[in-house]
Amino acid sequence: MDRRRFMAGTATATAGALVVFAGASPSSAQEASGTTAATGADGADGSGGDHVKGLTAITQVFGAGQKLVAVAVEYDREIDGRTLSTSTFTVTDRTVTKVYTNRSADLAERARYGRYVIVELSPDDTAAALWVTQQGGGTPPTGGTGTGTGDSGGGVGAGGPKVGDTTPGGTIVAAKATLTQAGTVTTAHGTQYPASTTALTTDAVKNLIVDDFQQFTFADPATGQTLNYNLFVPKDYNPRKRYPLVLFMHDASVVNVATEGPLVQGLGAVCWASPEDQARHEAFVLAPEYGSVVIDDDYLPSTLFDATANLVESVTQQYSIDRQRRYTTGQSMGAMMSLGLNIKYPDLFAAAFIVAGQWPEAQAAPLAKKDLWILVSADDTKAYPGEQAITAVIQEQGTQVSTALWDGQSTAAEFAADVRSMKAQRTPVNFAAFEAGTVVPTGSTTSAHMATWQVAYTIPGIRDWIMRQSM
Repeated sequence: MDRRRFMAGTATATAGALVVFAGASPSSAQEASGTTAATGADGADGSGGDHVKGLTAITQVFGAGQKLVAVAVEYDREIDGRTLSTSTFTVTDRTVTKVYTNRSADLAERARYGRYVIVELSPDDTAAALWVTQQGGGTPPTGGTGTGTGDSGGGVGAGGPKVGDTTPGGTIVAAKATLTQAGTVTTAHGTQYPASTTALTTDAVKNLIVDDFQQFTFADPATGQTLNYNLFVPKDYNPRKRYPLVLFMHDASVVNVATEGPLVQGLGAVCWASPEDQARHEAFVLAPEYGSVVIDDDYLPSTLFDATANLVESVTQQYSIDRQRRYTTGQSMGAMMSLGLNIKYPDLFAAAFIVAGQWPEAQAAPLAKKDLWILVSADDTKAYPGEQAITAVIQEQGTQVSTALWDGQSTAAEFAADVRSMKAQRTPVNFAAFEAGTVVPTGSTTSAHMATWQVAYTIPGIRDWIMRQSM
């Protein structure tokens, strides 16, 4: 399947939960002719639809997961963007926030004229959410409900998922939108396309950043395990250069969802592959998708734990990866795995970004030799005391640790200042906690545990610090 269409169309049952994927291919007749023209709800083009060649749903990943943020309407001629307004189009169950022309199906208001009209939509709409969990993040659509326990409360364990559990805790929703041209559209040469009552449905999907990852399968001869994974390769990859690699490991809510699950459930993987981050630090990004829970509060991981270390080595051998600049990060289950891998395989990673995880302090002494940035919420009842215990052990070993309390609702500029303040102390371990009650959005049903990573990966200064560490 074309990976650019993985979010459009059909429903697939997985491990007792219905997971909806987008990406239905055009009809065989359309494939034969090479056309994918949008059609009306009644199967026939209306007066406005006569000039529409196709509609593309555009998605973007946020801290709380992937959302449908725009529709690109491709016309048969260039459109005059000056004649457009937010009332020119309506989109079912969505709020139109901006309308402009472009020469491609992209979020960029650069061209006065263009064959594409970009209809931007509010990401705050309930119907915008394409990643849905049991603790908020959108409303499950009919026929697309995730039934798993997810990453409840204080993290893996405590009545939550156990090692080997395969029930997904989240659902990927089809990226589809229905649009009507409610006003007149004028071409660059003055021809008017009148308003139409015909409803047009998106027939393609463009997943920003997500589409830049490739999907592979790793069969580990050492453990006998098979891992599906996502890999981002730098745009101008040159095998004669050495590149850093970032490993991201997801939480239990993404277990057994889809290979692309770690890319759409939040920013933990895709933030490192953004154009902005890649401009500062070209790097590979590796994001496995686990078919079952790897570790719980008994801290006895399945063999997928060692298979992950072997996957990192395999990718390192396959590409020109700098062994001195491999990094790991993860949230909840993934944070626990990052800590455990650093203990068992001390030469595997140069630094780690630990988000809302914990590990037995009795085993934590080897972490005193690692470069770590730890971020957790003070009202995370398991991860916060767990991380406090770990950092106490690290300090007992003679390693300096910087600590700070941050407001989880800080602006980007305030977070940048917070990061600069910690970096100025030049310690190998940084432990920042969000003040109790500040990380969960008003009115949200999300726990402080899960809300932590919805904010953590929006702070670029931490990623910059990680990328500057070396063995």
